[in-house]
Amino acid sequence: MDDLRTTLLSFSAEDRKDLGRFIQRQGKVQTGRLDTRLFELLLQQREYSTDELVPRLYPEEPNAVAYYALRKRLLSHITDFLLLRQRHQDPTAASSVRGQLTLAEYLFEVGVPRLAWGALRKAEKLAQTHEQYELLNTVYNLQIAQADNEHAEDLTDIIRRRTLNKKAAEEEERAGIAHALIRQRLREARLLGRAGDAFNTIIQEVLREYDLQEAFARRPSLLYRLLAITRSAMLARGDFISFTPFAIRCYRLMEKRHGFTPAHRYYQLGLLYMIAHGLYRSRRFDESVAYLDQLKAVLHTEPRSYMADFYPKYTFLLAANYAFLRRNQDSIRLLEDLLKSRETTLGARDELTARLGLGFHYFAEGQYQRTNRVLMSIGRTDRWCEQQMGLEWVVMKNIGEMLVQLEMDNPDVALNRVRAIERSLKERVEEGAATYHYVLTYLKLVREIIENPAVVKTPGFIARVDQMPQALPEEREGLQVLSFFGWLRARIAGRPYYEVLITMTEPEAPHLPAPESPL
Repeated sequence: MDDLRTTLLSFSAEDRKDLGRFIQRQGKVQTGRLDTRLFELLLQQREYSTDELVPRLYPEEPNAVAYYALRKRLLSHITDFLLLRQRHQDPTAASSVRGQLTLAEYLFEVGVPRLAWGALRKAEKLAQTHEQYELLNTVYNLQIAQADNEHAEDLTDIIRRRTLNKKAAEEEERAGIAHALIRQRLREARLLGRAGDAFNTIIQEVLREYDLQEAFARRPSLLYRLLAITRSAMLARGDFISFTPFAIRCYRLMEKRHGFTPAHRYYQLGLLYMIAHGLYRSRRFDESVAYLDQLKAVLHTEPRSYMADFYPKYTFLLAANYAFLRRNQDSIRLLEDLLKSRETTLGARDELTARLGLGFHYFAEGQYQRTNRVLMSIGRTDRWCEQQMGLEWVVMKNIGEMLVQLEMDNPDVALNRVRAIERSLKERVEEGAATYHYVLTYLKLVREIIENPAVVKTPGFIARVDQMPQALPEEREGLQVLSFFGWLRARIAGRPYYEVLITMTEPEAPHLPAPESPL
């Protein structure tokens, strides 16, 4: 496998276009530039070997030395592109601090010290405000190196500030070690089947070992990273019941003890979204909406850069909650408005999520023609969608398209769709993706309905449908899967799909007390 090709394939389709344009802008524009040609060859569906690439790039006189130099140049373009993109996407102000540092270094080199010290002071203020302690240490080191300049600040005071900052930077390093240990120990606990019981103890032990309880209680950035790691570990097995009360407890303690400054808004928004999503997956829909209301209030106090990150997520989750609160028409309105909005520019992933979600809400209303139109409006191949969203998203889209055809009384078309999905998934199962066995089981039941609609009234069929939830992998038993399962139950009961789905997703348990926080 060519590592450079693998790197390029990791980019989304939109990012590849942007990278291609970026490469074209580097240096003089020439017809048939070799770095652009190599970029295009590496992105071909077929993977070429080095022996095949060299004569394609240098047909008159194959030159392996020039080829490897060309690869280095292309990798340099990729590095520059990523740095530029990071600067535009960085919510932590780290790239802004680096930019001021670079400017100061240049100004010192060309003999403009007064302006250079101005850039250093701005870098220091930004780094302090946004808790960029490692970068702040670099700022102080440069200030010390330039302390003999007439525009410099007092050296003793710079050293004092640097010494204080070193303590915070060292705390940051210990937090990084703690995060790695927590991730590893939670993974080990999950393999032993005791992640739900052990995660709070693991976190407490690691934070105590590295003397970080107070740091995590007063620094939203550390708490956000801690909960993101814990969430990944717990959600891998669908354990929202354990994670969500824990996250709520941590958030409330942070809010009560220290609060959130404007510099912490990104982390506050992220924490609120984690909680709202966990409550949704725990079927606490009213509580999830309440946290989304808090998220919206915070979001509207912040720069529009955060709006692009969080407003689509907020809308998708609010629409999903409304659907299970018997407010499906409100869900439709939210997603239609988002897709029409001129104020919010959706990326490819968000647009795909919006269209598939809108199709689900139309389907719940029995508006099958509109469902079909919105799914057709995606207008992309399954291969392209899989690159953007992953295989599971494509499978859900295809099943949705198949069910729509069946509801529109096109059984032959629906059966062809079933066969196509089965062929695709059987290949994946043979490759080792055994988690899709449950989808094949579901498709077999749907196929039986297509071939003989009366089968839904037979005891054997009903028994197999009743057993299906127990056959699902634990982490797959989410609301999206239950939505498809609900369609089977609606057919058996002869009732409207939406009514059956609402009944299936009503909360089954009383509110659980939040586990003790380690903070």
